Amino acid sequence: MNYPEELKDVIRKLHGVDATHVKSVPVKETFQGQTVWDGIVEVFELKGHPEARRAYAWTHETDDPKKPRRSVTVLHIAPITSPVLAVRAAIVQELKSLGTEESAEEA
Repeated sequence: MNYPEELKDVIRKLHGVDATHVKSVPVKETFQGQTVWDGIVEVFELKGHPEARRAYAWTHETDDPKKPRRSVTVLHIAPITSPVLAVRAAIVQELKSLGTEESAEEA
């Protein structure tokens, strides 16, 4: 199974709809001169989703040896209307979840 097919399976499992691969978009996101994300976002058309007509998806490496790769999907729902905005939203969500974990560890 190729990479877009793997991501289509992830979209089906997470969002309950079929997807068609449309294109691959390179995205490089920087913050204060540092690259915080650099990769390819796969764009999919969704079939039958009640809110979104597209989804953005990618996989990245993790530091967890039990799960060395993690797939991310972001639905095309305003204000998320492009691959770049999908990456930004995923970064913000990940930072929020890390902040929550760190707060829990400190308590």
